[in-house]
Amino acid sequence: MVGDVHRPAGMALRAAQDEAGVPPGIWRGQGLAAVGLAVGDVVTERQAELLLGEGRHPDADRIERDLVAEGKSPAEAWRATVLGRPIEHNRSAKTEKAKERTPWLGLDLVFRPPPTAHIAWALMDDKCRLVLESCQDTAVDKMLKWLGDSVAQIRWGSGGKHRAPVKDGLIVAVFRHYESRAAESKPLLHDHAVLSIRARRPDGSGTWGNLSADTLLSHIVAADTLYLLFFMEEVSARLGWAWEPRSVTPGRRPVMEIAGIDRRLIGWQSTRRQQIEEALFVLTAEYVEEHGHEPGERAAYGLACRAADRTRPPKRKEPRSLSKLREQWRESAIDAFGPDVVDRLAERARAAAVAVWARVRPVVDIVLAAVDTVAVVYVMRGAFKHHHLLAEARRHLSYVLRGRPHQPGLDEQIVQTVVDNYTRPVGRGLAMTADLHALYPHDTDGQAVLRPLTRNRMLPLYARARLAAGALAARVHAVRRSERLGSRTRPHTVAVPGASRSGPRLSRTDRKAGRAQEQQGTDVAALEQTRATIEAVAKMAVRLQDGVRERAVAHRPRPHPTPPTPSPSHTPPPGVQQAPGRTPTGGLA
Repeated sequence: MVGDVHRPAGMALRAAQDEAGVPPGIWRGQGLAAVGLAVGDVVTERQAELLLGEGRHPDADRIERDLVAEGKSPAEAWRATVLGRPIEHNRSAKTEKAKERTPWLGLDLVFRPPPTAHIAWALMDDKCRLVLESCQDTAVDKMLKWLGDSVAQIRWGSGGKHRAPVKDGLIVAVFRHYESRAAESKPLLHDHAVLSIRARRPDGSGTWGNLSADTLLSHIVAADTLYLLFFMEEVSARLGWAWEPRSVTPGRRPVMEIAGIDRRLIGWQSTRRQQIEEALFVLTAEYVEEHGHEPGERAAYGLACRAADRTRPPKRKEPRSLSKLREQWRESAIDAFGPDVVDRLAERARAAAVAVWARVRPVVDIVLAAVDTVAVVYVMRGAFKHHHLLAEARRHLSYVLRGRPHQPGLDEQIVQTVVDNYTRPVGRGLAMTADLHALYPHDTDGQAVLRPLTRNRMLPLYARARLAAGALAARVHAVRRSERLGSRTRPHTVAVPGASRSGPRLSRTDRKAGRAQEQQGTDVAALEQTRATIEAVAKMAVRLQDGVRERAVAHRPRPHPTPPTPSPSHTPPPGVQQAPGRTPTGGLA
């Protein structure tokens, strides 16, 4: 609540925030009206102590005084201010191991933009700084609304077996920080959103309960990708900038960055990351020496956490305001790279955006997006759930749109296409895996198709996932080419999902019409064979033309003969037009 400094005993919260150079906390969330708060109200010390420290109403002091004045006992007045079950229940000896339970009253969600956004916010003028802070506020608000509307659940019963959506929404206290923990202060715009566990049940009695922790934690990655998608869209809409992927570690997921920002400034800004990478290199070498192989995904994550803990510097003691920090950051960047790099950041970002939109077409193909999503998640996880697909679908949208706005519900539409057409249930619960026979309908052994890609242990896991996604995307393009060659009455429509296998049952008339349409269609394997034949004929025609030219050169001065026109009984090769008045016979437009 006071940044990365310790508050002296007896100092008021607001005074400590002013001395630390951080703004006061702000209440956000759609559940504030239930406790008499409004969005944008400042988080006072007593409100935070009551709600986030004791699980009570943030205005419990006034409520207790009023109830005591009405004749209630102090114990009754105190119990009336408790939201849900008091935390003293966790210290009750009635249940087994009750004394070992620790009350959980909040969850800290950290929202951090990409590094180039920190650089633009720290080094550009005040107008750009305020716009980027507004983009951060809007992205956080949209993500918290999705978390409250679509994810958050109230639990009750033995072991929390009963779940239901919350009634009013979430109650969140957001605290903004400006700098990182690096030894030398570096810009790091980020928000700490302290989410209260207390929420109202959907029943009409207005009782309070606890949020389901496992439900929230399982959707953290999906929430993170949605926040970044919203932030990118806000920045592009307000500043006109574009985004492009940057590979931080070869073979790992790329990071979306603002196009045109000098990449050298990323190294200047992320000195903390450099310290972690140096420690991680040593820990990885020790792991290989001990186990005899490179660490996997889970082991690599554990090593990264250990490297971060080892290199964590002590907290800063002296107070500095944001204006002083910005002056210090600007002087440091100019000393390192010169005034031309720093002063022309906005100009180069706008020029780079024009170049990006000239070469990138931000159109979402739902079929290709579904294939890409299922391939990556299948290779990375094997078995997965809905929120894994949702996170990867949002990553795909950020890669394709580059900051252009997406239609509401498009991510869910991609996931539903994956679930309906390319997955099958596996194990217990809601787990599923890729249906390779649906992805490769004409292969006798679907498992053999992706095995060379998924089992190539020489490549990182995400690199294998991208190879699998590329193979499936090539398959989709081949089928579409065959459809275009085989029939001009069935064009492919971009951004329209394919037919679902799990839709409503068709009537007898519809089934007859469907069988008739299937009979009129062309089998994919036959179409691919036709395409191969056409390509062979094209190569043969090229060889014949070369032979004609060689004979013409040998028997000069005979005039150069024209290539022979293919007979109507043969399919013309691609790129060779028919004679005027003739109609193609092979379905080649």
